Amino acid sequence: MHRSGLIELDAVLAVARRGSFRAAARELGMSTSAVSSAVAGLETRLQARLFHRTTRSVALTEAGQRYVERIAPAVAEIRGAAEQIHGDPLTPAGTLRINASLGAAQMILSTLVVDYLRRYPRMNVEITSQTEMIDIVARGFDAGIRLAESVPQDMIAVPLSPDLRQVIVGSPAYLAENGVPQSPADLTAHVAIRTRLSHGGLYRWELERHGESLSVDVPGRLVLDDIGLIRDATCAGLGLAFLSEWHIAGELASGQLVRVLEDWCPPFPGLRLYYPGHRHVPAGLRALAELARMRVNATEALPRR
Repeated sequence: MHRSGLIELDAVLAVARRGSFRAAARELGMSTSAVSSAVAGLETRLQARLFHRTTRSVALTEAGQRYVERIAPAVAEIRGAAEQIHGDPLTPAGTLRINASLGAAQMILSTLVVDYLRRYPRMNVEITSQTEMIDIVARGFDAGIRLAESVPQDMIAVPLSPDLRQVIVGSPAYLAENGVPQSPADLTAHVAIRTRLSHGGLYRWELERHGESLSVDVPGRLVLDDIGLIRDATCAGLGLAFLSEWHIAGELASGQLVRVLEDWCPPFPGLRLYYPGHRHVPAGLRALAELARMRVNATEALPRR
């Protein structure tokens, strides 16, 4: 990207993304001193400090944050215009930057991304995973991946997965000792592996049947913030958990985990790849969106058992 002739702007955006001059230099293929010099030169001309710098951290100033939010869409437009002129839609080249939740990144990495990189050897993919929603345009990302319900309404959304389902599960040993709940009310007599959300709150299980919706706060002694740890604790018999079927498919198939209250766990719209619709879509992103559509269509065409 730094070869585009926008060296200073590229440097500012990269440092803002990475929070480090050294990491930004690696991303841009420049030396750390060159990145630092480019940012310093721009600050001199703007007569404003864009970053707070200490020996341990780099962070945007208030003026820097405003500046990055304004220039990021413009730089993306320029990049897109260059790709439109020089890019071959059959063999796109460049770097595709995607923001996704950790669970979404795990779901698409071994399937969609692997296939994409094999099909398009001149493309690079950079996935940043984080729980909180961000403005992908302002933060310099080409696209985001989230559940359908979280995608901003002004974005183009492409299905990445079939419908998903959260299910209540327990180990056979736990259920044999504590009994199988027959209704949501029974959950208050059980122990849950509880989930700590990124904003600090505890996740309440969202159940639904025949139009009736419940938000259940199941008591528990163990609180975790990682899906893998919650799965392992549930397999160990420490309590019930509310997890995506996708993340525990192996454990369900092997019998390590058993579903309960299935009729209270309906499916919901799955993952979406989303990106702005008001500007040129880079060839690499168009190729990913088309590949996603092909894969979802192929999955939906399979006979249901």
